[in-house]
Amino acid sequence: MTTDREPNRTPGPIDPPVGVGPFPEPWPDDARFDRTLLADGDRRNVIDRYRYWSVEAIVADLDLRRHRFHVAIENWKHDLNIGTVIRTANAFLAAEVHIIGRRKWNRRGAMVTDRYQHLRHHPTPADLVAWAEEHELPLIGIDNLPGSIPLDSAPLPESCVLVFGQEGPGLSDRIRPFLDQCRSIPQFGSTRSINAGVAAGIAMHSWIRIHGPGASSDPLA
Repeated sequence: MTTDREPNRTPGPIDPPVGVGPFPEPWPDDARFDRTLLADGDRRNVIDRYRYWSVEAIVADLDLRRHRFHVAIENWKHDLNIGTVIRTANAFLAAEVHIIGRRKWNRRGAMVTDRYQHLRHHPTPADLVAWAEEHELPLIGIDNLPGSIPLDSAPLPESCVLVFGQEGPGLSDRIRPFLDQCRSIPQFGSTRSINAGVAAGIAMHSWIRIHGPGASSDPLA
């Protein structure tokens, strides 16, 4: 079984213990548990339900409950926000994260959550479009472009791909012609845009409010 090891860090004098220590014997007779973690302890950033489980077992369990939205993000300039987007997609249990452009991305912000999240690479926007058409999923851009529909003015589709651009320039001219619609996040301050990782979190939460477990009967309430 694959053991999920997070980067070691020397704890500070006031840092509380992270995770759990070795599992007391006798160990559970369950194939989902990783024997190395049972012996050494589980210091990963996972919920209590998944303590001592192998990565494969966690992914298999998540696959039973994944939501029907996907996330796509452009990666033409090695955007540092990609890791944050993937970590948030894991938190909201997205079906997949699609990376458009360069295959390599900075994994630091993901905090190892990419091991639990399905990732798919598309060299060009046209490749993403072909995949989305095959799976009958509309592409919903998230950006404050002229003509965009405010995110809170109408429900997001239940099955869709939420598409995000690079930090700074936003959605590129390479992807805009392929979008089925574009949604904007209302802003009230002086800045032109908000961080791409933050925008992704807002959009995913908007989907969860409408379609997730315990969603409001009035999706725009």
